Amino acid sequence: MSFETFNVVRGLHILAVIAWMAGMLFLPRLYAYDAEQSGKPEPLRAEMQGLLRIWQRRLLKIIINPSMTAAWVFGVWMILIHVYGFGQGWIFLAEPWMATKLVAVTALSGWHGFLAGEFRRIQAGTSTRSGRFWRMTNEIPFLIAIVAVLSVTVEWTLG
Repeated sequence: MSFETFNVVRGLHILAVIAWMAGMLFLPRLYAYDAEQSGKPEPLRAEMQGLLRIWQRRLLKIIINPSMTAAWVFGVWMILIHVYGFGQGWIFLAEPWMATKLVAVTALSGWHGFLAGEFRRIQAGTSTRSGRFWRMTNEIPFLIAIVAVLSVTVEWTLG
């Protein structure tokens, strides 16, 4: 496996993560706006919630879900290049920086799952989350991304 191939896969991984992060940072804001419509008079409330829910669905189904899938596919592909193409073996996954990145990606995927579940609750009208909750948790994906990116760029070790 050539280093050029690895660079192309890495570039595609980075682009997928950018799209994933953009969606994950914007979706909670749409949820906040949706939650804040409850006190509005009709028909304004129903119109705004209808529009917000269309935007939520499109963001989740057209951007967030596909980009997460692409980020995982390209990430696993890079791991396989390290293991087989560069001959590092599976042991490099136990390096502290890589283990930290894998934990961060798992946490980000878990947050994605939480947001997708909340989308279903919002659509069903059973969500109990407030606009304040969504504003307070809006930066969670970015904080997780900081950990993941710094782990990879610094490649820190223990000792």
